[in-house]
Amino acid sequence: MTQSGNSNSPDESSDSFPQASKGFGGWLLSVFDKIVLGHPLVCMLLALMFSGFFIAQLPQFKLDASSESLVLENDNDLAYYREIADAYATAEFVIITWTPKDGMLSEASFTGLTNLKTELLGLDWVESITSVLDVPLLDSPRITFGKLKEGPRTLETHPEVDRALALKEFRNSPIYKNLLVSEDGTTSAIQVNIKRDQKYEDLLNRRNALRNKEYTQALSPEEQARYKKVSAEFKAYLALVNVQQGKNIQAIRDIMDGYRNVADLFLGGVPMITVDIIEFIGHDLVTFGIGVFAFLIFALWFFFRKPRWVGLPLVCCGLTALTMLGFLGFVDWRVTIISSNFVSILIIVTMQLTIHLIVRYGELKAEFPNWDQRQLVRQTVSLMTRPCFYTAITTIAAFSSLVVSGIRPVIDFGWMMTIGICCGFALSFVLWPSLQMLMKPAKAVSDHDMTHAFTLGISSATKNHKKKILFTGAALTIWCVLGILDLKVDNRFIDYFRDSTEIYQGLEVIDRQLGGTTPLEVVINPEADYYEYLKELAEEKPEDQYDDPFGDGGGADEAFEDEGFDDPFLEDKPDDTIENFWFNNDKLGEIEKIHDWLTAQPEIGKVQSIATLYKVVRHLNEGKNLDDSDLTILKPLLPDSVASALVEPYLSGDANQARINMRIVEAHPGLHRKALVEKLERYIEEEMGYAPDRFRFTGMAILYNNMLYSLFDSQIKTLGMVFAAILIMFIILFRNVKLAVLALPPTVLAAGMILGLMGWLQIPLDMMTITIASITIGIGVDDTIHYIHRFQEEFAKDRDYGKAMDRTHGSIGRAIYYTSVVVTFGFSILALSNFVPTIYFGLLTGLAMVLALINNLTLLGLLLLTFKPLGPPGGGATG
Repeated sequence: MTQSGNSNSPDESSDSFPQASKGFGGWLLSVFDKIVLGHPLVCMLLALMFSGFFIAQLPQFKLDASSESLVLENDNDLAYYREIADAYATAEFVIITWTPKDGMLSEASFTGLTNLKTELLGLDWVESITSVLDVPLLDSPRITFGKLKEGPRTLETHPEVDRALALKEFRNSPIYKNLLVSEDGTTSAIQVNIKRDQKYEDLLNRRNALRNKEYTQALSPEEQARYKKVSAEFKAYLALVNVQQGKNIQAIRDIMDGYRNVADLFLGGVPMITVDIIEFIGHDLVTFGIGVFAFLIFALWFFFRKPRWVGLPLVCCGLTALTMLGFLGFVDWRVTIISSNFVSILIIVTMQLTIHLIVRYGELKAEFPNWDQRQLVRQTVSLMTRPCFYTAITTIAAFSSLVVSGIRPVIDFGWMMTIGICCGFALSFVLWPSLQMLMKPAKAVSDHDMTHAFTLGISSATKNHKKKILFTGAALTIWCVLGILDLKVDNRFIDYFRDSTEIYQGLEVIDRQLGGTTPLEVVINPEADYYEYLKELAEEKPEDQYDDPFGDGGGADEAFEDEGFDDPFLEDKPDDTIENFWFNNDKLGEIEKIHDWLTAQPEIGKVQSIATLYKVVRHLNEGKNLDDSDLTILKPLLPDSVASALVEPYLSGDANQARINMRIVEAHPGLHRKALVEKLERYIEEEMGYAPDRFRFTGMAILYNNMLYSLFDSQIKTLGMVFAAILIMFIILFRNVKLAVLALPPTVLAAGMILGLMGWLQIPLDMMTITIASITIGIGVDDTIHYIHRFQEEFAKDRDYGKAMDRTHGSIGRAIYYTSVVVTFGFSILALSNFVPTIYFGLLTGLAMVLALINNLTLLGLLLLTFKPLGPPGGGATG
């Protein structure tokens, strides 16, 4: 550099590392010189052909936002969830919220609902519609038991029904209140039931059966082949399903648009969320790519003021990003909401490499103005290959911690970044030198710009305030630990989206007015000895006496037809009925007690169970419970629509398993799902006296929480491994254990400050922000490597720690500043996302990069001055 006054040739320049011209490194440099620098046009064309092959695969690139992308693959709760969903034939649906302008059952609303339903049923993929028009009315006026078998009475089939009385029933019925109609009667739900896709379910079940077997035991070669085949078939069909689902949701929205003059409408449900998230991913990929590129153009021009130094980095970054996207399409590797920011991160990481190459090239050009282009490029590559290689390896080590998470999208994100960084490194060290060789030498850096003065000012301030910096670092460490101890791994799903999005608005209406959003359920079984009792009973009675517990009522129809009886269950009761555990007053009373307690919890919205039917029957029977024998013959009297709504979803066919469905109110302040589930478990176990093995919670709330806590555990456990791996790499790179240990605190402190800040501000860790520590360490440690690598070079010149620090700040400090600015603002562009965790991720990671820059230019230099890891100043060994 100019301030060193050294005019030696590259082979004579001082360097504390083994010279690149010696040994294996020297041989590689010689090969690089002959091939890349000797034939730059050929190498450039080969690199472009390599990228072009994958860029041609871009049309095959796909996105995935299925519910499977947010759960653990080998989660036992997932297997149980699917088992229960199959047993109770849970169907997929979307919800339309209907808030009419003229009243719920006004003529305009009634007509609009009728026409809307007709149009929706015209869609060939719609199975049925559930709305206020077609649900059974039992209390408008109150119906007698004898009338139950005559068929359901609905607003649609009985237009003479008093609408005011019907609205009162909707608002007060345990069936419809806060589920079909809001408590204030202003909003209703229209449930659009979707036909089951049997092919999708068959492929999913076949794949999952083999996948689950693979987790527990080795698959045979034949099974491996079947697993590979069915997985490929499922992925291909899933892509078609996603496309069709997008068209279906758009078709519903188009129909809804025709009724916005009659009512305020919002769309909700898992299919809609899946479609919109895919749109968010596509939007983020485009926005982040364009935004990052636009900022890079501005930043590079601001830093270097030459078209060459703007164009070269953009070519390297752009080709790297496009090559990776094409590669993902080529291997059918799909991007999810979690990995949607990998493009911007990859561009930023690649940009760091090229900026360091440009700055080093500029320093050499200023120091050796008479060198030709080949000498400049060769020496730049010689000096920068080693630190850039280790920065790439350490970044890969940090991202590799994501691979052990057990969550497929997070694992994919880790691998995408690992492969992408390798691709970026290779293309940068081929394209940048090749393109440079096709151009004349050019000045890249001025030693008298504001950045140079700024970094030298930091060096001077650091030396003048040693104790203050060390004290601040120690205080921040304590502050970080206290904040990290208060971190929470939870979040409200509704808060994942901007309040301007339809997802948020629809979820909020459903959450506040229609009984909550996130489904949670508890399945309760009999005591273990109950099944032993059934076996003994089976030995005592002939097999032909056992029928469906809800089968033919043995004369029940006739009994109910005679309305002269006060108790219509007095005649024609069956002599023998099958034993069942739950469908009797004692056990239904227990379910009702749990049901009512759940309803009273502020975090719980609508609760549905067999107790709902129990309450309705009691209401129809003048507030009195039926006796057990009456209950046994109740089922045949229920219309199919009532049975399918009030019995089958909540009681198994043999009436020995009960299922209670509830929905969590995501808008509840301070919602903590894990604490909520633990509270519910304590009540059932302690207050109801049920053994833990009798009941089990399931639902998307459980699966999502499992994913978050698994990711948190894996990150915490693997961070130690990441630190150990980076420390080993530091020892190999710096060949100095003491120096390697001193290199860790700046980046670790930066990551810790972000996690501590999240703890203090009560920002919960979620699927995106939980990866901040790994990414901060992986990217932040790059600057540490470049700083120490350069400090070793500068210290070897005169063995003066203070002067070496000044020269390091004035040279590599400038490149670190440039890259940190690029990284910080690059991540900040993620704030343009509609997905709030991505916004937090971008802003917090950007802040982490600023903190890493400050720590590297202050704390790191101070640690080197204080502990003198390179030996005593003025002479002696350097080791």
